[in-house]
Amino acid sequence: MVAWFHRPKYTIIKKTQGEKDVKIPEGMWIKCEKCLAIILKKEVEDNLDVCPKCNYHNRITAKRRIEITIDAGTFKPMFEEIRTVDFLNFPEYKEKLEKSMKKTSLTESVLTGIGKINGMDVAIAVTDFFFMGGSLGSVMGERMKLMIEYAIDKNIPFIAISASGGGARMHEGIMSLMQMAKISAALAKLSDAGLPYISVLTDPTGGGVTASFAMLGDLNIAEPGAQIMFAGPRVIEQTIKQKLPEGFQRSEFLLEHGMIDMIVHRKDMKQTLYRILSDFMAYRNNNDKK
Repeated sequence: MVAWFHRPKYTIIKKTQGEKDVKIPEGMWIKCEKCLAIILKKEVEDNLDVCPKCNYHNRITAKRRIEITIDAGTFKPMFEEIRTVDFLNFPEYKEKLEKSMKKTSLTESVLTGIGKINGMDVAIAVTDFFFMGGSLGSVMGERMKLMIEYAIDKNIPFIAISASGGGARMHEGIMSLMQMAKISAALAKLSDAGLPYISVLTDPTGGGVTASFAMLGDLNIAEPGAQIMFAGPRVIEQTIKQKLPEGFQRSEFLLEHGMIDMIVHRKDMKQTLYRILSDFMAYRNNNDKK
């Protein structure tokens, strides 16, 4: 028998002017979006998808976020049966949903469920930028509301990790916008129950998500360099006809101006969440005994 020889595929990495382009085996190496360093893909993955050269935090999926935040084998997805309905018959909406489902293996732009962080029970919702920009629709709102109500019923803290550059989903009109109020009202009930809510903002977090639940945490924590906004910088510059400051809308800028509470590296996020939530719950339990 003759074994066919398969020529490996290559990716051409464009270098700066005056340097030669680099040809590398496809899928083995990646180029950092920020510092342009060429790094082994596995090295970046082992570093939680953060560039080991410049500390650039790459965007990651909701499933990957669960993997690095929740104890292995403890995550249980919830409310997956709630699915989007194209009630406005918006052009190409069904096709876009199907495309996103196939791309992400998710049924919506948010993944909700329960799990443990260092053995502590938590309710969690993680939005996924790769599913229609992580946009806020009626299903995201309903799943998050139910997840918050579950947290109240089970007396456990709630965490939302946002990667929603898409804002409110225009394909659902006012039904999308009303989810901002619905989730916010559910969070008010969580607060009344004396349970903590931690909001983690990642790149990007924008639009109706920023204008509602992403900024309502008892603590709002961001990853380094995350873009956190309502309207994007290009829209603002075109509107006010002015050049924006360096680093405008990045997490460091927001921390400096009092919009968020802290910036935490991805490798430290799980332990930070555990420490904060442990302190919150211990304080709450001590007060309940008095």
